[in-house]
Amino acid sequence: MRRPVRDPPLGSDTVTDVQAPRSAPKSEQTRTLILETALRLFQERGYDKTTMRAIAKEAGVSVGNAYYYFDSKASLITGFYDRMSHEHATVTGERLQGAEDFGERLEIAVMAWVDCAKPYHEFAAQFFSTAADPDSPLSPFSDESYPARAEVIQIFRDVLEGSQVGPKLDSELAELLPDLLWLYLMGVVLYWVFDHTEDTERTRAFVRKCAPLVARAVRLSRFRLVRPLVRDAVELMQEFVIPKVRSGVTK
Repeated sequence: MRRPVRDPPLGSDTVTDVQAPRSAPKSEQTRTLILETALRLFQERGYDKTTMRAIAKEAGVSVGNAYYYFDSKASLITGFYDRMSHEHATVTGERLQGAEDFGERLEIAVMAWVDCAKPYHEFAAQFFSTAADPDSPLSPFSDESYPARAEVIQIFRDVLEGSQVGPKLDSELAELLPDLLWLYLMGVVLYWVFDHTEDTERTRAFVRKCAPLVARAVRLSRFRLVRPLVRDAVELMQEFVIPKVRSGVTK
């Protein structure tokens, strides 16, 4: 069962100091305010040039209070990952209604991520070098990132299970496929980070062309002729790839 959406929708092209609803507990309002302020400053000044002290000052809270909710600047990005995954899950769920074709559902899910991430494209590249460090908590493979990663993998599980192709797949491949689709999304994210076209149109075109190819490859896996190759690929993924994607599951 998915966690409830705790932060307000992303929804606009510019990050602003939107506070949590007044009906939310004061602690949640403060946490949301700090995160919103940090994202705005990352956008305006860059990730590296923004300090926790500056975030606290802009948010109107003490530095100690800022560290109470986020113990480091990196944990603010982890909070951003969580927020993005919540919004991505919500938007995807709404858009998947009535769609049964696997390729269409896959395109919807990936394009929903592109739409949700749109307000943050300007500063995405600024912390990419840090996120690319395998030892960084900002890495999408880190234990700290696991909750957000798991929620997005669940999105792809829903994409598969709600499609016509899902029940017809080899059981082992069906079990691993959501993780592999998350890796596909990470490839799209990397392309998106360095896409400087208006409204990241090249990324959108890439998704539109790539999703049917991925869907076709998945459908082909059902045929007996390619099952030995599928088995070999599954074993390879289980040994070298899936353990890394699922790291943090016991944390």
